[in-house]
Order: sequence, then structure tokens, then C-alpha cells
Amino acid sequence: MALPTLLGVMVVVFVLIRVVPGDPISMMISGEASPEDIAKLREAYGLDRSIPVQFLYFLKSVSTGNLGTSISLHQDVLELIMGRLPATLELAILALFIATVLGVSFALIAVYWRSRWPEVAVDTANALALALPEFLWALLLILLLSVSIPLFPISGRTDPSNAAVFHTQFYLFESLFTGRFSELSEVLRHMFLPAVSLALPLTAVIGRVLKSSLLDAINQDYVLLARAKGFSPLYVLLRHALPNALIPAITITGTQFTLLIGGTVLIELIFAYPGIGNMLFGAAINRDLPLMQGITIIFAVVFILVNICIDMSYGLINPRVRLD
Repeated sequence: MALPTLLGVMVVVFVLIRVVPGDPISMMISGEASPEDIAKLREAYGLDRSIPVQFLYFLKSVSTGNLGTSISLHQDVLELIMGRLPATLELAILALFIATVLGVSFALIAVYWRSRWPEVAVDTANALALALPEFLWALLLILLLSVSIPLFPISGRTDPSNAAVFHTQFYLFESLFTGRFSELSEVLRHMFLPAVSLALPLTAVIGRVLKSSLLDAINQDYVLLARAKGFSPLYVLLRHALPNALIPAITITGTQFTLLIGGTVLIELIFAYPGIGNMLFGAAINRDLPLMQGITIIFAVVFILVNICIDMSYGLINPRVRLD
């Protein structure tokens, strides 16, 4: 299903981008350019051909790994994307990590202390997290933790005065795995506010779904049998109920993770974070068709890979699914 899905995405993206009004060639040249210069540029980017022919050339180029040349930046699209994609992936993964840790913790707290005040507190926190979209959380966090209490920076991936050299674009992982903890701290400080902004709504979703699954699981026969054997309530919850309750939570987490990556566009714009979402916004403003197409295709590939990983994880978490 991966290839048909990717092909469908490419068709939709190609058509949608071309029906949007505006001429990208006119936007990239000065008003003094002659009609001959405009015609040469249009020919160079293949825009002088019919739409079906453009699409066939587009498919041929993509199949060979060639996503074209950016109209506004005059660089290879794939190289541009690969230079920014690590920043977005690190941001999304950190947000997912925060959301998963908080969401699972909230669900366990609510179920373990159900019908008591911790459950009420968790439900209230989840409702509050869902009440606001990501960009409003971003603005509130900026006002609270950057303007009122200047704890965290609000732009970039690291301090401009930082002379640290990163050999890859994965600042977070490179500093973590090479033991450069001062640089790791600096990178985390810059990523904290955008990551938390993305994570808060997802935390509530994971917490609610997992809590519901856990409440179903604790009434199953195998959980009642474990209790009858004298195991502690916490052990039964973690060892017997949680593994079976995780599958619905993982499914919704995977779906939400793809939305989370899409949500990085606005968050990266707010925090001037140099990721692929920020680049996509610039490409849309400049009507840079090859760059918009390339970024959208890469997004689609990431979405498909995430869903494949989710399907494969079911069997690892619950062996009964693998047997089925």
C-alpha cells in the first residue's frame, strides 16, 4: 500500500500546487526582464510544457531521486530538504517523547487512583491541554517562560555565539551520543518551548486513549486472575494491563505523530526554528513549485514510514498479535 499511497499523494500535490494562482517565474525576476528571459526560465524549469507532460517529467525525476532545482534558492531541492529535515525530525521526536512520557504517566495515575483526586487532576489537565491549539500554547509559553521569566530562548537551534561544530544536522543526537553535554543543554534549551507546544495536545490524546484502554483491561479475566494470585495492584497494572492497553494508544500516537510533523510548520515559523516546516512556508510565499513538491513528498514518505513502524510494533508489544 505504500507505493500507491505515495503515488496518490504525488498526484494530489502536483495538481493542487498548479491550480493555485500566481506565476513563480514572474515572482523570481525583476520587472525589467525581457519576454525572452522569462521564456528561457520557463523552459529551464519545464513550465512551458503542458500539465500532463510536466507530471510525467515530475514522476520520472522523482523515481531517480531528482526533486528538481529550487526556483527561489537556485539549489538542488533534495539537498535543501536534507539540510533542514534533521532539525524537524529532532523537534518532532522530542515532542513525541515528552507527550508519550506525560501521557502514559497521566493515564497510569488516573487509573491507579481512579475515583480519587489524582484522576480529577489528570482529567482537568488533559482537558486544558486540548482546549488550546499548538500555536496558542506556543504564544503562552513564550510570554510566560521567555518574556516574563527569561528561561528559554525563542528562536534558532542554538545560540549564535556558540562556536560548536556539528558534523551532522542532528544537533540533539550528535551532542548526546558524543557526550558534549554543554552543547546538549544549549540545544535542548532552544528546543524546549517549541517541543512542549507541540507535545501538550498530543499528551492529552495519549492520556485519554490509554486511560480508556486501561479501564477496559483491568476488568478482563487475566487481570482478575493476576489479582487473585495476590500480586500488588501496581504490578498488575504495569505487568498485565498496560501491555494489552498500549496497542490502541500506539495507533492513535502514530496517527497524531504524522499530524504533529505537519504542525511543525506553524511552530517553526513562530520560533524561527530552521526546520523543513519553516522552509515550506518560505517556498509557498515564493511560489517555489519544485521546493513545495519536494517537501510534501518527503513529508509523505515520513508519514508512510511512521505507519509501517507502528504496524511492526504491534507484534513486539503483544506477542498474541504476532501469532494472529
